[in-house]
Amino acid sequence: MRIAAELAGVSERTVWRWLADGRRGHVEARPRQDGFSLSDALWEVLAQAGGNVAELRRRMLRAQEEGVLEGWGAECVPSLPTLHRVIKRDLGTGRVLEVARPAGARAGLEPSRYDRALADLGLVDGAGGPLVVDGPPADVPVPEGVVDAGVRGGGVRLYVPGARLVSTRQVAGVVEAVGHTVAARGMCCVYGDTGLGKTVAVEQALHLLPGRVPVWRAVAGVAPGLPQLRASLCEAFGLQSGALPHRAGPVSQALMRVLAVPGVLFLDDAQRLTPPLDYLRQLWDAPGCAAALVLCGAGSERALARASALRSRVLTWHQIGRLDASGVPQTLSLFHPVWAQADADDVARVDEQMARGNFRTWAKITSHVYAARERDPARCVDRELIEQACARLGPYP
Repeated sequence: MRIAAELAGVSERTVWRWLADGRRGHVEARPRQDGFSLSDALWEVLAQAGGNVAELRRRMLRAQEEGVLEGWGAECVPSLPTLHRVIKRDLGTGRVLEVARPAGARAGLEPSRYDRALADLGLVDGAGGPLVVDGPPADVPVPEGVVDAGVRGGGVRLYVPGARLVSTRQVAGVVEAVGHTVAARGMCCVYGDTGLGKTVAVEQALHLLPGRVPVWRAVAGVAPGLPQLRASLCEAFGLQSGALPHRAGPVSQALMRVLAVPGVLFLDDAQRLTPPLDYLRQLWDAPGCAAALVLCGAGSERALARASALRSRVLTWHQIGRLDASGVPQTLSLFHPVWAQADADDVARVDEQMARGNFRTWAKITSHVYAARERDPARCVDRELIEQACARLGPYP
């Protein structure tokens, strides 16, 4: 019913009414009356609100009180479900919503709004929006000295003090893919070459989920066996594995009880799990499983290809690409202030010959450029300095 309602652009209650009419033999075609549409001005207001439909309606109500609503091309303020329906209809027809970042607060949401809040993440893809600089999550304490060590965002190494995590268009794509998967409570595989920011992108997507959605993070060991995988999952879920019997049955039952709660299990470096991947399929096939699974890692798609039963259950496949060559100078200027005065042609040349759109390589180059500037603050970030930094990367940057 939900899928049919979304495809038809109506509420589920309307679909039920159509079915009741059909059972009574009333199947004649009737034109649907839907007079409300979003003008270009209102679409721009929605983009300024970060894709937040509720905020758009609040601004429309304020404009109506001030008597300027007609200037936005609307005669009245529709209900919130009508706005959601019209916006999803326009997005489905190819209308582009350009926003700076996906909307999503970490404030707790009412249970009745849970599915809608997750589904709304799919309204925003950030395809045409500007790059956004993100600091660490406000609700995660940053240990003293972490910034000076150049480590931010759950242990992501940035190699240089003062560096900032940057949400690129690649990150926005992962946010949309993970948000849709969590809303559907399915499986997602995020893959791509090493150093492209897969883990950072998934962590950003999980950070944007509503605060009431539990997130469990597990890291696969090197070539783990089935007991090691069960131990990692118990640790991620906060289960006292020492208090559980050593038999596999009770441990699996405890894991299934946890997975019956709507949430997200994020498993990084999933390519290491080739032998015990089928155990994950067994957990997700258990009756009552309501959690989503996000697998991430370079080569994780090849590991899943060898586990055909689990591969067929993956809802979303998302490949992380390299940085766009045209956007590298802007991304680097947001990543660290040391690139603010660098020549864009020099940056483009190094990206073509050395970095090739790999963000981790650029982070290492930034570290060496920063160190050279600290030794000689009067020195400019020119081609010679950048080439000296690249020479320190060795033959395999």
